[in-house]
Order: sequence, then structure tokens, then C-alpha cells
Amino acid sequence: MKILVTGGSGFIGSNFINNLLEKGNQIVNLDKLTYAAKGKNLEHMGISENSNYKFALGDICDKYLVNSLFKEEKPDMVFNFAAESHVDRSLKNPDDFIKTNILGAVNIFEASLKNKTKRIIHISTDEVYGSRNKGSFSEDSSLTPSSPYSASKASADLIALSFYKSFNLPVIVTRSANNYGEYQFPEKFIPLFITNLIEEKKVPLMWSKENPGKNTRDWINVKDNCEAIWYAAINGKEGEIYNIPGNNERTNIDITNLLLKEFGYGDEMIEKISHRNAHDFRYSINGDKILQLGFEYKYKNLEKELNSLIRWYQENKSWWEPLKK
Repeated sequence: MKILVTGGSGFIGSNFINNLLEKGNQIVNLDKLTYAAKGKNLEHMGISENSNYKFALGDICDKYLVNSLFKEEKPDMVFNFAAESHVDRSLKNPDDFIKTNILGAVNIFEASLKNKTKRIIHISTDEVYGSRNKGSFSEDSSLTPSSPYSASKASADLIALSFYKSFNLPVIVTRSANNYGEYQFPEKFIPLFITNLIEEKKVPLMWSKENPGKNTRDWINVKDNCEAIWYAAINGKEGEIYNIPGNNERTNIDITNLLLKEFGYGDEMIEKISHRNAHDFRYSINGDKILQLGFEYKYKNLEKELNSLIRWYQENKSWWEPLKK
């Protein structure tokens, strides 16, 4: 199939393109090449010269460009990964998130409808549900986003589903837990902590007397998430939402201590910083629906996978060191 991936030069998008090329698909990658793509992930993976891969420089907010690309390439399927995704950045500059995550997504939906694309997969996040102290959110749960980032993603989800109801747009929405893995930009929690420790620097853990690093996140290997997204695209039903949890809930202090132990450090390497605004306490989503489609996880041992990830960052300093300057 010919597949259009938007935002394919970022962390999850580049891993997804690698996955699809291994399956023999033709890929067109539309990417704006923001700061999150400065690592040139696809070039580092050796994908940029693949005869089944084509790159298109552009912004999904550019309606004319998007329509022209759809008309020229006529993709069978579209996967919309393009998004601003860092919560801290959304608190400082919400406009970029509203523009890309909502208006840009609408351009993709409209172009898909106009060009009769067979299936559109809109990539979202578990953060749209907000925080929950106990239990897990299902696909039918109410959306209570806390930050401009998660609110913009929730908005795009609802618009996507409205296009299905109003115009029969063949769209599916996936919402995944926190991803970890190779080629994640080192502003995010796990790669920031790993690379800091490689550099013998302290790790900045959000902390207070009332909440000493106890915020809880569910972690999924990016390779499992990519496979689950593809599985939903091929086996899922249009107009449906599919949660993709990692089934690896850990507090931030637990992850921190695990990483410190692997490097032979103790609490002396923790720099306690104040919690940000809208710092959700716990994310947790139920994944029964994706499992009912027959999807199976391959990367179930978080501790083992983090050990492998540490080695990857140790062996690929040339990729991440320039990104931290």
C-alpha cells in the first residue's frame, strides 16, 4: 500500500515508518522538521535512501500543500502523527498546540475526505482522559484534559469522530500510554534522565513534601505501540477508539531509582524541582478492546527494556549530544 505518514520524522513516527517499510509498504512522510526532528532519526536509521520511502517537507497547517500532496500521491491510508506534544511547552506557548494539533488535523481529515482515502488513523494520547487515582479509563470514559497539549489532542479526537458521523470519514483514533524507546528526543522524562546520568549530571525530578515523585505513568515500548497502531488500522472498525496501554505502571520515583541503580548512583543524583502546573497524578487506560482484536505485546519486561535502552543511548552519543546543546 501507499501510506502517508504525517510527522514521521519524530520519535514515534520514525519508528512507525521503519515498521511499515519492513512490511513492504510505500511511505510518504510529510513533516515540518521542527526541533523534534533535529536528530534526523530516519537518516540515522538508514531509511532516507530506501526506494520505498519519500519525504515531503511541509506543515499540515498549510491547507494548499496538504491538498496538493493528497492529490499527487493518492495514499491508500493516512496516519496522522504530526503534533506538538510536550506539556511544558504547551504551558508556555499554547498557540502552537492549538494550531497544529487541531487546525492541522482538520486539514488532514478534509483532504482525506476529498480524496476518498480508504482509512485514516489519528494518533492521540491517554492524557486526554486526565488523571485517575484508581481504576482505568475505557474508550467510553469522559475526557478531562488538564493542559493545552492534552486539550488540543482531545479536541482533534472529537473532530475526527464527528467527521465519521457527519461525512462517513473512515477514521480510527488510537490513544497510547507514555512511549519509551530509541530515538526519543532528550527533553522527555526517560531519555533526559538517561542522558543526564551518562553525562554524570543530576536528574530533575518533580517533588514536593506532599508528593515526593509519586506521579504515576504507564509505559509502552514504542515498537509495541507502532505495531498496535498498525493492528488497529488493519483490524479495527471505522469510527472507533482504541486505547493502547503499556500495562507497566510505575511512579516517577520508581523509574528514577531504577535508572540510578543501573548507573551505580543513589539519591545524591536527584535534583528536586517543583511540580509544573497541570501535573496530572496518574494516567491509566484499559486495553481490552485492542486485545480483543488479537493484538499481542512483545516487550513486556520494562526493567529489561530500559537496560537495553541505556546501552543504546551510551552507544549513540553522536545522535543525542547535539540535541541537548
